[in-house]
Amino acid sequence: MPLRLIFMGTPDFSVPTLLELVAHGHEIVAVYTRAPKPGGRRGLQLQPTPVEEAARKLGVPVLTPKTLKTPEALEEFRAFDAAAAVVVAYGMILPQAILDAPKLGCYNLHASLLPRWRGAAPINRAIMASDAESGVMVMKMDVGLDTGDVAMAERLAITDNMTALDLHDRLSRLGADLMVRAMAALDRGGLQLKKQSEDGVTYAAKIDKAEARIDWTRPAREVLRHIHGLSPFPGAWAELENARVKILRCELAKGAGAPGEVLDDHLTIACGEGAIRLIELQREGKARMQAADFLRGVPLKPPMRLA
Repeated sequence: MPLRLIFMGTPDFSVPTLLELVAHGHEIVAVYTRAPKPGGRRGLQLQPTPVEEAARKLGVPVLTPKTLKTPEALEEFRAFDAAAAVVVAYGMILPQAILDAPKLGCYNLHASLLPRWRGAAPINRAIMASDAESGVMVMKMDVGLDTGDVAMAERLAITDNMTALDLHDRLSRLGADLMVRAMAALDRGGLQLKKQSEDGVTYAAKIDKAEARIDWTRPAREVLRHIHGLSPFPGAWAELENARVKILRCELAKGAGAPGEVLDDHLTIACGEGAIRLIELQREGKARMQAADFLRGVPLKPPMRLA
């Protein structure tokens, strides 16, 4: 039997889960998302979230409250009489009264292997920390920061060629399937919950743009993971002739030299140990481009150096 659900989410990452729940016959009685923000070419037009756009195409009512802590917000939420709420990167704290409103609870899809990387930026942090794997987990929510009991999980290896966007997209699809299976088990009364371990807790702090500058004195693999963990946003960067250049994709390469030194005509850059080869770059105010196209406009050759 399909469940009567409230869906709560905001970015692109959330959309596949919403679509899969609908495709599997669940009744989405309302979608909660963040309010539209100014955007567009001039920054004046209000831009709905990806979840709002998807919900409106499905004909589902959309709500964008500024808070869920008022009696009015709680009454409106309860009025949908949902069996459960599914939360995927909603971006707003759910107070206890909201968590208690659906009779079967509220279930969150989180993009890490909890208790590792609780918090705002688990995908970026897993790559930047050189983790060997990541994954998605469905947990029953409580008032803590990603501290709820875990129901189901799927793991995914992180390779050195994965950027944050690559991992984001794979986990988004994997998570959508996982949540559908979790809701099917919940409907059957067979969803098993397990408390999170108190060991191995780490927090995925929001990415600060101050972290984006590349430190070429670090070993090559650490530099690569730093670059890929921040790609495409905010983008790790270095200075070339007093101008910022974002590095969006790279690979490990053979070579040695002073940190930041250009070693050949193919954008091989020396690190503290080893070297990397740049694959995709973006100059300030320019579109992202492949290394060969970049070199046509910027002849980056030895003995030049990236600061």
